Amino acid sequence: MRKLVLLSLPVLLFMAACNKAPKSEVAAIKPTLDTLVGEFYEDYLKFSPLNATVIGDNRYDSLLPNTLTADYRNQVKELYSRYRDRVTAYDRESLSEDDQMNYDVLLWECDIALDGLKFKDYLMPVNQFSAMHLFVGQMASGASIHPFKTVQDYDNWLKRLHKYEAWCDTALVNMKKGIAEGYVLPKVLVQKTIPQFASMDHGPVKDHLFYAPIKNLPADFSADDKARLTKAYTEMIEKHIIPAHHRIKEFLATDYLKAATDKSGIDAIPGGKDYYNYLIRLYTTTTKPADEIFALGKSEVDRITKEMEAVKEQVGFKGDLQAFFVSLRTKKELTPFTKPEQVIAHFNEIHERMKPNLAKLFSKTPKTPFEVRRTEAFREASASAEYNPGSKDGSRPGVFYVPIPDVKKYNVLSDEDLFLHEAIPGHHYQIALQMENTTLPKFRTITNYSAYAEGWGLYSESLGKELGLYTDPYQYFGMLSAEMHRAIRLVVDAGIHTQGWTREQAIQYSKDHEARTEQSIVAEIERYMAIPGQALSYKIGQLKIRELRAKAEKELGDKFNISEFHNQVLDSGGIPLNVLEGKIDRWIASLKKPA
Repeated sequence: MRKLVLLSLPVLLFMAACNKAPKSEVAAIKPTLDTLVGEFYEDYLKFSPLNATVIGDNRYDSLLPNTLTADYRNQVKELYSRYRDRVTAYDRESLSEDDQMNYDVLLWECDIALDGLKFKDYLMPVNQFSAMHLFVGQMASGASIHPFKTVQDYDNWLKRLHKYEAWCDTALVNMKKGIAEGYVLPKVLVQKTIPQFASMDHGPVKDHLFYAPIKNLPADFSADDKARLTKAYTEMIEKHIIPAHHRIKEFLATDYLKAATDKSGIDAIPGGKDYYNYLIRLYTTTTKPADEIFALGKSEVDRITKEMEAVKEQVGFKGDLQAFFVSLRTKKELTPFTKPEQVIAHFNEIHERMKPNLAKLFSKTPKTPFEVRRTEAFREASASAEYNPGSKDGSRPGVFYVPIPDVKKYNVLSDEDLFLHEAIPGHHYQIALQMENTTLPKFRTITNYSAYAEGWGLYSESLGKELGLYTDPYQYFGMLSAEMHRAIRLVVDAGIHTQGWTREQAIQYSKDHEARTEQSIVAEIERYMAIPGQALSYKIGQLKIRELRAKAEKELGDKFNISEFHNQVLDSGGIPLNVLEGKIDRWIASLKKPA
């Protein structure tokens, strides 16, 4: 490691003014990463304007990068190479404890971004679960992260849509290249993606999703602005958005569908095995091999199965576990709703019920407002429940989205557990507290890692009894079912992508071990096919947080405080699991020191 050659601006000014200071005086100056991480934050937001919009920084709301081009990849390489060189120029051991964490996080960011450039995922730019057309569609609804409050907001969105059209055209070019080079999606995923584009490839314009902001023009806009924007949005949708979606839909339904593979795993593409290993690192922040993850999943499935059997006995069910699953899928008492708004009210009631106990487990809570909403109709059929962050200034609430494609079939079995994970104290606490933490460098308020975030979400599910929930054995079984679901993910995700498992094998394994409906299981398996590796992060992260809590409880004894442990996990924001472990170890050691 090279010696320090970059210093923060205050240190440079001090040295310039006092170049005759004694050596001991100069040596006492502690180097910091303040300038470096501050510059990285600003450069990152320019480079990733959608993430700037996510956190409520609206300086770049007119921008939308074409992430599918060689020019964009060159920019990625330049940005992260530059900051990797700069951060490794510091002597890590000479930094403060906080700056060592900044060093580790920034270095991890640079390395994972640069390593990702080895792969050609840009040749498979669309899928039914996580792709630009879905993200833009959410924003276009007017109820998501892009603001529609001022005339400038509306004009910024028009500029973004012009860039989105370019993205769509590049996606077509890249998919054609993908066919030629063997980078294609499984057929079943193509079949699920076609209807998404089809829903946005025709008029009438006034009924189009992208017209929604015009239906909600603020009353204080002038008549001239209202007329201009209505005309501009109509022309944009009619001449650009509808044709772009139509071109992609037609291509997917013809040439691409014919070329799509019948295989299920990412190992079907060139270099697929190495790509999956990279995705394990990306999503779990570990280097666990796929075979180890596959075996860990099976072990967890066996453990949770025994707990499920105990609940089955408790409620007096006489059949086997499979029969119990079937009964839960069809049990009338678990499908009580007739109107979608009843589902939303149900989640709000869960929140009210747990409020008295939240203060016992959490001494720090977010200021950012929170809402429960139904998932938008255009993506509801294939969406999972999810959390969208609020803005940093609190002007936009954090939102827990709930898909309700058929309210009469909506099953409440896992709703308490689902709320704990996606909403409170799960992702809402985790993300909002990170954004609100003024002691963190700005770049650390936007970093996030799936193993940390989803691990926290799954850990939060285990807090139900401490929060006054899970008093109904069926809701506790719902929690076990959700944990089983995440354990199954280790098996089926690694199975599909490294063990030669088919979609059908994965579906059957899930049906054999959990109480979800077949429709839900199929959607989940196809999700793992679309975004390999991401589903591993939940269980890997949860097990690490549980391990760290157990270690702290054991070593600290009466000194252990659960709310302070939660503060320690949350107050550094999203960090890789090894960085979190080092932090908790230092916290334990500090409390064990004699007074």
